[in-house]
Amino acid sequence: MTTRLYYHDAFLYDFEAEVREVQEDPRPALILDCTAFYPTSGGQIFDTGVISTENEKLKVTEVADSEDGRIIHYLEAPSKSLQPGSKIRGEIDRARRRDHMQQHTGQHVLSAAFVRLFNLPTVSFHMADDYCSIDLDTPTLSKDQVEAAERLANEIILENRSVDIRCVTREEAGKLGLRKLPPAERDELRLIDIHDFDLSACGGTHVNQTGQIGCVLLRKTEKVRQGWRVEFIAGQRAVAIARRDFTTLTEAAALFSAHIYDVPQQARKSLDEVRFLRKQSEQAQEELADAQAAVLLAETPESGGRKVVVRTFADRGMNSIKLLAQKLTRRAPNVVALLATASPPPSLVFVQSVGQPYDMGALMKQTLSKLGGRGGGSKDMAQGGVPDSGGIESALQDAAASLRA
Repeated sequence: MTTRLYYHDAFLYDFEAEVREVQEDPRPALILDCTAFYPTSGGQIFDTGVISTENEKLKVTEVADSEDGRIIHYLEAPSKSLQPGSKIRGEIDRARRRDHMQQHTGQHVLSAAFVRLFNLPTVSFHMADDYCSIDLDTPTLSKDQVEAAERLANEIILENRSVDIRCVTREEAGKLGLRKLPPAERDELRLIDIHDFDLSACGGTHVNQTGQIGCVLLRKTEKVRQGWRVEFIAGQRAVAIARRDFTTLTEAAALFSAHIYDVPQQARKSLDEVRFLRKQSEQAQEELADAQAAVLLAETPESGGRKVVVRTFADRGMNSIKLLAQKLTRRAPNVVALLATASPPPSLVFVQSVGQPYDMGALMKQTLSKLGGRGGGSKDMAQGGVPDSGGIESALQDAAASLRA
């Protein structure tokens, strides 16, 4: 068992310890007799920092719990000198630890607020590097409930209530009215007591006063399998992300020559304009394709009772030639169109009017085999792509010749 120094003092950033075990496989790691490094547990992510001796400094990149109660400190690189019995000094990344304390204690306050106001229990907690979330056991969650819980949580933070730690037996804990009694895994429970507001069993790191949380900001809610997920941030993380959001809004507002509060209205207006222009463009493309189909059919002589249109375009996309092909076959019942575009990515489209006797899918595969391309389709329509445009025109002429044979 590793003695967990953070259990009693979450603000302990430096400590001394003795190496109990040095591991190299599958990753370099150390096991110490005691540690202030917090391992991933209970929804909270691990601490990072440095383990040092007189001769070397080793970066701690991850910390994990083992099944036998020892804490494993994974290192960026193996030690050159440490062995069991060596004395080390551990240094926790202070900014990361403070952030985790703010997020985790903020979660306790927020979860308690949802219970106090609406009797909505938290069933899980997750802390990531840039956000945190709680899952609430509820079929519905309104905007007003979210804002009310956020408001109460921040009131408790501003009141700067004490956050105390104590350990009790499981039997004692059952009489104290915990917000949530954990599964029966151990006889002694570590309790986090936010004065006159919340009492919870937890092994994480926490601030000493709620004022040290700074603030809690709720950002997003979404329906999940077990209820509703509420995403939030606290403390300096909330300030940093609020600054990023403000900068983003300011830049967006400048593009619209508007105030930041007018950005949603301006964005909706721009989207409406884009939709209108897209609709106009699509209509114009339809009309242009129909007119081009009429010209191509007028220019193409009939042979053997049908018109075979063969064209390669230098500056059209696949969707454009597909639309043209459809217009050609809809204008007359006896049309076969073999079309291609040399514009990247080079593509081919073969179509025929319904009732014509050829197999466009088979013809496409035959043509693509010569060009090193891939594709396929049905009897009346097929398409494919080729690595480059060289040889497309001659391949189309060969395909047309095979139809006349």
